[in-house]
Amino acid sequence: MGVFEFIIALVSIVLGAITFWMILFRNRRTHSDKQIDPRVDYDMRELSAMAETMRERIETLESILDAEIPDWREQNDPGSQ
Repeated sequence: MGVFEFIIALVSIVLGAITFWMILFRNRRTHSDKQIDPRVDYDMRELSAMAETMRERIETLESILDAEIPDWREQNDPGSQ
């Protein structure tokens, strides 16, 4: 019975170590996901600049439409139909 008990103890230690390693790996992965990736930050700055450029273009187009077709907003208002 000594060998059988040794095998059971060895298997339980190995399974415990594997379980502990998996828990640590999962915690490390979720912790690293919370950190901001510099590439994501760069992409957000780039997207913000693109949005600002689009906003300026839309304002320019609206001013052109206001000059060309004064009542275009009323014609295209979805709430007025």
